[in-house]
Amino acid sequence: MDTAIVPSTLLLTLLLSVGLFFFIRASTKDRITKAQLVSEQDEAALMPKVKEYFRSRAYQVAAIDREKNQVTFEGFVQPSWFLAVFLTLLAFGGMACLALVLAMLFPDFGTLFIGLVILSPLSGLFYWKKSGRFEKVSFQIESPNQGELSSASKITVIAHRDELMELQKALQLKSAD
Repeated sequence: MDTAIVPSTLLLTLLLSVGLFFFIRASTKDRITKAQLVSEQDEAALMPKVKEYFRSRAYQVAAIDREKNQVTFEGFVQPSWFLAVFLTLLAFGGMACLALVLAMLFPDFGTLFIGLVILSPLSGLFYWKKSGRFEKVSFQIESPNQGELSSASKITVIAHRDELMELQKALQLKSAD
């Protein structure tokens, strides 16, 4: 066997393992964004629809600021079973590759390295513990100015980016950008 192949394979496998580690860690990161959306409906028709949308998604009203016309919702975001299983399988594959390379480098401890695969469910557990959390969503509806002919309302929403996409789809809102 070529002596340069195994160490270079180890280096590449370690680099991939570091990437896998950061991917698993990033799966729990908050992705709160601010978006400005436009609706063809006026404020009176739109406000109840937005409130009902968030209530149907298990959010509850946390605060209302009538002066700014801003409502803040709070709700518990459930972790995804699919993502927990997916991350566990990715970790399983990564740990298996690392164990095989280490077993090739150190054949005397080969069976010990295969034990690394047992650690793969920890990635799913890590995701499950960190991603289930309370999130706040706030939105503000701005009506058109008195002189404008359009009845379109402008909505400023601060929420998780996935929640923003779902809101846009459910209420057929367009991006103001």
